[in-house]
Amino acid sequence: MQVTVIGTGYVGTVTGVCLAYLGHSVACVDTDESKIAKLRRGESPIYEPHLETMMDMAAERGGIEFTTELEGAVRRSDVIFIAVGTPPLPSGEANLAYLEAAARSIGAAMDGSRFRVVVNKSTVPVGSGNLVETLVREGIGDTHPSGPIRFGVASNPEFLKEGSAVADSLYPDRIVIGGDAATLSALRQLYEPLVAQAFDPPPGVPRPSSMISVPLLATSLTSAEMIKYAANAFLAMKIGFANEIANICERVGAEGPEVMAGIGLDSRIGAKFLNPGIGWGGSCFGKDIQSLLHTAREYGYSSRLLQATLEVNTAQRQMVIQKLQEKLYILKGRTIGLLGLAFKPDTDDLRDAPSLHIAERLLQMGVRVKAYDPIANAACRQQRPDLKIRYCDSARELAADSDALVMVTEWKEFHSLDLAELAGLMTSPILVDGRNLFVPETAVAAGVDYSGIGRTGRGRLGNGRGVRREPEPTHTNVT
Repeated sequence: MQVTVIGTGYVGTVTGVCLAYLGHSVACVDTDESKIAKLRRGESPIYEPHLETMMDMAAERGGIEFTTELEGAVRRSDVIFIAVGTPPLPSGEANLAYLEAAARSIGAAMDGSRFRVVVNKSTVPVGSGNLVETLVREGIGDTHPSGPIRFGVASNPEFLKEGSAVADSLYPDRIVIGGDAATLSALRQLYEPLVAQAFDPPPGVPRPSSMISVPLLATSLTSAEMIKYAANAFLAMKIGFANEIANICERVGAEGPEVMAGIGLDSRIGAKFLNPGIGWGGSCFGKDIQSLLHTAREYGYSSRLLQATLEVNTAQRQMVIQKLQEKLYILKGRTIGLLGLAFKPDTDDLRDAPSLHIAERLLQMGVRVKAYDPIANAACRQQRPDLKIRYCDSARELAADSDALVMVTEWKEFHSLDLAELAGLMTSPILVDGRNLFVPETAVAAGVDYSGIGRTGRGRLGNGRGVRREPEPTHTNVT
């Protein structure tokens, strides 16, 4: 099929590249000329494993182009995805300015040569499908006052996780599509190779051995929009619950990770997103919960559970400061090193990253803050020049003369850190393990004054090498 994707952020770029890999002909459109120029050179504007390799393969299979010209792309297309940003306004309401501009431009570019499906891929408030249809019609009316222009509007929410977005696109848990019969028929055709898994896995992104086909759920437009918000809200709440229980565990002498392992074996609960830590970050959970709260208020409903989810996550980041105070008493004049800046591993995304909240608070308290992230140092320098952070090029440089280290982002290279070596470089060998990456007993044996989240040091989970078992994902998805 002929496909246009408007927006080349995380969702738009990955969606376009993966659809082209499946054999569709794709045009990715953006108004940012520098970003399009970079994509044309085969360079991804975002850090995402395997994406640049996939771009090369997509060009050879279905074919993919990157352009700033919307009109020609729309006229050639059967399916047009809107994948633009919907950042939060101060009220918590989603900013739909980019969505609205895209919808009007699509209408203005349409002709009567074929039936087209306009798909909301962006995370948009409930009811946005109706808004997009109205705006597309307005665009058509401005340029085509007469003549039949046939189109439908669908919702097709994404469920990607940064750092594994390619795998999540090719091997999803489910595909959700919402709309009327004609739009659903077109999207079923578009996704048939994905549903049937009728494609060769790309190098480095193997198909899960248990995957034979992908469930496709067809719903009403409004239900599809709601599914996205409900999924993110539940995952955020699940992480918050794990942190609340972990905080109680610390006080009664239980081991939070062991408790979570125990309840995660219950098939009704499941183990994913139950790792205690310093809370979630990223562009999705906070924004989506705020938007859902705004929608609820519009209809006269107050969601106390969703509001508490936000409050619990904010408070959890303060736990790092509290633990540092318990160890060092006075923080003013101390030097604290942050192991990681990105909100999760395998991305350079700093949106709502816990590291920034922690750094801001420490700097306010007169602390000298150092940081080392394998990927996100440059992004933090560029995006937050106001933060007076000393950026380091290695964990060893970070540890040198630091009064304490904080594990913020569990990058793979941090799993194999030599804690004894780092402890020998520090002024005082204090480690606040905000992701429970290390086994407390082994860290103590390496000479580290260790403090985890929800841990007393009496637990038995671990692999005996100083690092806990490989974690299930605990972070947000792409948008």
